[in-house]
Amino acid sequence: MTSTPSSPRMPVIFFGHGSPMNALDDNRATRAWAALGAAAAKPRAILMISAHWLPRGVAVTAMDAPRTIHDFGAFPAALFAQRYPAPGDPALARRIAELLAPEPVTLDQTWGFDHGTWSVLLKAYPNADIPVVQLGLDRTRDARAHYELGRALRPLRDEGVLIAASGNVVHNLGAMDWRARDSAYDWAQSFNDYIADAIVANRPEDAIRFMEQGAMAERSVPSPDHYWPLLYALGARHADDPVRLETNFLEHGSLSMLSFMLGEPVPALEAV
Repeated sequence: MTSTPSSPRMPVIFFGHGSPMNALDDNRATRAWAALGAAAAKPRAILMISAHWLPRGVAVTAMDAPRTIHDFGAFPAALFAQRYPAPGDPALARRIAELLAPEPVTLDQTWGFDHGTWSVLLKAYPNADIPVVQLGLDRTRDARAHYELGRALRPLRDEGVLIAASGNVVHNLGAMDWRARDSAYDWAQSFNDYIADAIVANRPEDAIRFMEQGAMAERSVPSPDHYWPLLYALGARHADDPVRLETNFLEHGSLSMLSFMLGEPVPALEAV
């Protein structure tokens, strides 16, 4: 599984995934995900990094047919009926373990696709005909370690693999104002703007050391699980990658829906 001169470099996508209900809805976020999928064209395979799998240690799904996981509670039956029957890719899982060596990587046979993966891929690649593997976020690591894992995965981009991360830059469910969807607290907007500026200006160190922003960072990222996927996207970035901010807004006061692409769009990758 090596790159060839005919394999264009795939971009990197970060999806601000928000509510699982986006899998059913048609809104500006879901339309943006479809636009990002169209811009990235059809990769050979997809590596998804979702906020919703937090093993102890690094793990990657390595089964032929991953299950669809409905990892949420009180939502409509129509959401639980959703499936994303994309195939797995055991060879890609082994390639990921090779790239991350000497770090131990569990080739997992039990997880599947959680909603951080399938809710966005339903919109970006609705045919579910591209092999997908999901990387688990080692909950014992700090921000810099997650960024470095993303750097180690960068060669996949030259092997026809789309690296896609799914989380939220600001994710404070306890503070959300459910009465006002189109709203943003000052502290949430300020932190989101700070990170968006760091992405556009290619200042990954600002994103890694986000907690130095004090109270606005503490309130915007009360737990790091939804923030960590961003660091993989930034780690997989090349210095000359352009940035495409597809959406950049907040919902319910404290939920960032920032989604973006790093790298050049690939308009015709069907033959890869």
